[in-house]
Amino acid sequence: MAQHDFRHSLLNPAHTLIECRTLAAGLFQVTGQGGGVQPGDTLVCTIKGSRDLPMSLLVDKVRYLINPPGQWTATARGPDLRGHSVLGWSIRCGNCEKEQAFEFLVLDKDNLQARTEKAVVRIGEMGWAPKGDNHLCPACAKQKS
Repeated sequence: MAQHDFRHSLLNPAHTLIECRTLAAGLFQVTGQGGGVQPGDTLVCTIKGSRDLPMSLLVDKVRYLINPPGQWTATARGPDLRGHSVLGWSIRCGNCEKEQAFEFLVLDKDNLQARTEKAVVRIGEMGWAPKGDNHLCPACAKQKS
């Protein structure tokens, strides 16, 4: 059970995600090149409409194609993204004033408080530390500890 990261495929063109399309709620058809993908493996790709927000898919079936060599098609299970949106906000360090843009996933029906809570979770995943009403970037948080 291996994990294959296809988020930065431009760095390795032999290991590329060609297409990821939704077949049904939580069911995806994925076409890729390279990587030796097998059933039970996890594919990490970027959510559609996002620059860097990851999505994990669990491979059910894989079919390797004869032509072109190394290309494969798989069915995979993942999150049901119906009714979700990708939002982009930015955060500023309360110490060094560094600003960083970030993305996070919300339900379309979420109010501002729910969206803010999801943003705080995403900020924590990126290594930012809370400091009162502000946050510290990873570098400043490391200096404080």
